[in-house]
Amino acid sequence: MKSTSLSLIAGTVALAAVTGFAVLTAPGDGGTAPAKTAARLPVERSSLLCPAPGLSDLAETTYTSFTPAGGSGGEAGTAELLMSTATTSDGTKKDEKKDEKDEKDKKKAGPGKPVVALKEPGKPATAEASGADAPALVGTATGRLASGWTAQQTTTVEAGGGRGLLGVSCTGPDTDFWFPAASTAKSREDYVHLTNPDDTAAVADIELYGPDGSLKSDVGEGITVPARSSVPVLISTLTSEVAEDVTVHVTTRTGRVGAVVRTADDETGSDWLAASTGPTGTLVLPGIPADATSVRLVAFATGDGDADLTVKLIGKTGAISPVGNESLHVKSRMTAGVDLKDITKGEAGSLLLTPARGKKNTPVVAALRVVRGTGDKREVGYIPATGPVGARATVADNRDKGSVLSLTAPGATATVKVTASAGSEGGEQTVKKYTVKGGTTLAVTPPVPSGLKGGYALTVETESGGPVHAARTLTLTQNGIQMFTVQTLPDDRGTVEVPTAEQDLSVLDD
Repeated sequence: MKSTSLSLIAGTVALAAVTGFAVLTAPGDGGTAPAKTAARLPVERSSLLCPAPGLSDLAETTYTSFTPAGGSGGEAGTAELLMSTATTSDGTKKDEKKDEKDEKDKKKAGPGKPVVALKEPGKPATAEASGADAPALVGTATGRLASGWTAQQTTTVEAGGGRGLLGVSCTGPDTDFWFPAASTAKSREDYVHLTNPDDTAAVADIELYGPDGSLKSDVGEGITVPARSSVPVLISTLTSEVAEDVTVHVTTRTGRVGAVVRTADDETGSDWLAASTGPTGTLVLPGIPADATSVRLVAFATGDGDADLTVKLIGKTGAISPVGNESLHVKSRMTAGVDLKDITKGEAGSLLLTPARGKKNTPVVAALRVVRGTGDKREVGYIPATGPVGARATVADNRDKGSVLSLTAPGATATVKVTASAGSEGGEQTVKKYTVKGGTTLAVTPPVPSGLKGGYALTVETESGGPVHAARTLTLTQNGIQMFTVQTLPDDRGTVEVPTAEQDLSVLDD
């Protein structure tokens, strides 16, 4: 028998053996296994970026890093926030001060040495910085510390033009950000902070939109953000046009950045403005304080069509339409602002924007500028539109006093579990459940860990019912001023879908 015939017989036998094994191991009688649902597994790596907090020599900043317990039983991993390379708005490195304090700071947290290093899930790690020279931070978490990792940067400035309590949840890198409620008014000094976490330079564009459309700007294009560096850009230098309400759109041509806007007003102080949730037809802006003396809504229609929105305040007992501001018309690619005054009337609430009846679902972004107090005791904070809590969301840097948690169920009634973590310096976690009736906002003083020492984190998990939107207000009283900041709690995206892969031998039939 020829060798070619032997090879053919051997190949046929091998093929029969393989296909026979497939028949024996195939599930079901039909021979074709039904598709399995993708499994959700904890992420194994995540990144966070904290903007440079420096406003004045009086600035005192606290960093809080936290990962919820019970997320993953995988490898130990790390979660570290490191100093970036500080740069000016033209991308050049800032001159380093050679004084005694600077040398001390370098020894405490120099290049390659973390400013904050988290050791274990369920217990926050904290660090502090003083003065105007603290740089932006670039962080990465791996292993069991990655899923749900969050960090909060809180800065207190007691006096001066940057006065206020400035809080921001450190952001993940992305390529597209929307910031309604910025301004180029003479009384304002707003900066866009761009931070690049990667080892290669990123190139970003900043577009500005006022009440009449795009604000002319040539210098907002092609802004280089060097590797692992941060660039602050003063918005008023990008255009000669003055507008009270401006929407800032940040995109990248190459690479990715973290972006956040630092606002400062001569009369009402400072705070961070985080990005609005992505453009959509229905928006929720949760957590308007009960004692707000002025609330301004700023919205922008991102598409080619105008948006007609119904405006409702969701309060303790239900939803109401603010008199005289029941609806809002937002022209395409233009910024609309409306003063809602003291809309809450002593009762905490959240704003719901939906397409007007019979109108098309046009994508919009939105944010609120909230003022508390009167006269020279006023203080400002910002609330961007945010997505629901989803499976889990966390906000760090809570104190033993001064926190209010707002939970809004715009649709069906929902039940959430709120976990107050162990304290950064001691204390045991506490868990409490809340039922939020459909169409209402529940504002509560959140649980505090037993035996608390230091700060702690709040983790909110949806257990049943419809979607819940949440925000935390932190208040510190300084010199008779109720300084405050509001952070929203969108889903932490701590898990990712991993498709189930199976061997498919049907290709052998061809």
